[in-house]
Amino acid sequence: MGRRSGKKPLFFFSKKSRSTKRMELQPRVSATSPIPNAKALKNYGGAAAEAATAAAAASGGAGGGSKGAKKKSGARLWMRFDRTGHTEIMECDKNAIIKRAAIPTRDLRILGPIFSNSSNILAREKAMVVNLEYIRAIVTAEEVLLLDPLSHEVIPFIDQLRQQIPLKSPPRVNDAGHREKEGREMSLIGGQLPPINEGVERELPFEFQVLEIALEFVCSSLDSTVADLERDAYPVLDELAKNVSTKNLERVRSLKSNLTRLLARVQKVRDEIEHLLDDNEDMAHLYLTRKQIQNQQFEALVTSGASNSIVAAGPNLARISSNNQGSASIVTSIYPDNDVEDLEMLLEAYFMQLDGTRNRILSVREYIDDTEDYVNIQLDNQRNELIQLQLILTMASFGIALDTFIAGAFAMNIPCNLYNTNGIFWPFVAATSAASFFIFLILLGYARWKKLLGP
Repeated sequence: MGRRSGKKPLFFFSKKSRSTKRMELQPRVSATSPIPNAKALKNYGGAAAEAATAAAAASGGAGGGSKGAKKKSGARLWMRFDRTGHTEIMECDKNAIIKRAAIPTRDLRILGPIFSNSSNILAREKAMVVNLEYIRAIVTAEEVLLLDPLSHEVIPFIDQLRQQIPLKSPPRVNDAGHREKEGREMSLIGGQLPPINEGVERELPFEFQVLEIALEFVCSSLDSTVADLERDAYPVLDELAKNVSTKNLERVRSLKSNLTRLLARVQKVRDEIEHLLDDNEDMAHLYLTRKQIQNQQFEALVTSGASNSIVAAGPNLARISSNNQGSASIVTSIYPDNDVEDLEMLLEAYFMQLDGTRNRILSVREYIDDTEDYVNIQLDNQRNELIQLQLILTMASFGIALDTFIAGAFAMNIPCNLYNTNGIFWPFVAATSAASFFIFLILLGYARWKKLLGP
C-alpha cells in the first residue's frame, strides 16, 4: 500500500508536466491573422473591406484562450446595420440575438442551415424575420441583423444597403414622439391628436426599405440566373435537334435538372409573397415603425394621464381615465391596421417580376419538352424505317429460301430423269430464280397495299 501511494504523486506530476510541455509547443493565435473568406472580398467595395477588418479583429479576440472558445461555441457571426448606414460586425449567440430582437427561438431555427432552402417573411412584435435565398436577416424599426455577412453571396447585398439606405429619408420615430409631446395637452383636452406630416406617411419605413432592397437583390439574382440559363439552353437544344448523341443528351439532362432547381427557388419566393398578399393582417404586422410610433404615443399618453390623475380629484378620475381610453383609440386610428397599401404595392411589383421570371423558366421548359418531342419523333421515324427495311429483307429472304429449297431438293441422291437430260440445268435455275423473285414482288406489293411500307 505504501509503495502504491508513493507512486501516485509521481505519475500525477509527470502527466501534468507532459501536458504543460504540449501547451507550450502549441502555436499561438495571432490577433491579426486573416480570415479564410477575406480573399473573396477583394472584388467588392468598402463594405467588404470594413467587414473583413472587423471580422479579423473579432477572430483574433476570439482566439485568446480555450475558455473563451468554449463560451462562444454556439456564437455565430452577425452584422449590424442601422438606419444611418453604420455597420458593425459582432459575434453573438442565440440568447443575445433573442434578447436584442425580441423574437422566439424557433425563428433562429428558420435562419439556420436546416431551413436554408426555404423562403420566409415572418412578422413578430418588434422585428421581421427575412429568409430569402442567401439573405437571412432580422429587421427591426432601427437596425438590421444580418447572418453570415462574409459570404460571397451576401456581400453584394451589403453594398446595396450601404448605397441606398443613407440616400433615403425614412420617418424618424423621435420626430413623431416630439410632435406627440407638443400636442399632448391638445389630445387630452380636445380629444384630437395633431396629424402627422403627410410626407412622412408616404415615405417607406426603414424595414420596408430593407425588404425592398432584399427583394430587389433576390429578384435580380434569380433573373440573371435565368438569363444565363436561357443563353446556355437554346444552343444545346438546337444541337440536340440536329444530332441526337449521348453527349448532347447528357447536356440536356444536366440543363433540365438545373432548370428544375431554379424553378423551385423562384416558386418558393413567389409563394411567400403571394401568401403575404392574401392576408392583410400579416401585412399589417410588418409595419414595425408604425407599431413603434403607436407604442411611444400610447405610453406618453398614459404617462401624462397618470400625472394628471394624481392632481385630479376623486370624481374627476373616471373622466380622465375615459379621456385616456379615447386618446388611445385616437392613436390607433392615426395608422389604421388595415392600411397596407404601401406594402401591398411593393409586394405586388416584385410578385409580378417573379411571375415573369417563372414564365421565362416555364417557356424554357416548354422548349425542352418540344425538343424532346421532336427527338422522339425522329427516333420513331428511324425506328419505322428500320422496321420497313427488316420487312423487305424478310420477304427477300423468303423468296431466296424457296429457291434454296428447290436447289437442296435436287442436290439429294434421289434417282430422277432430269439428271439424264442434257442442257436443262441453266433453264431450270433461271426458272426457279425468276419464280422466287416473282414471289418477292408479290409480297412487296401486298405490303404496300396494306400500307405496311412507306410510299
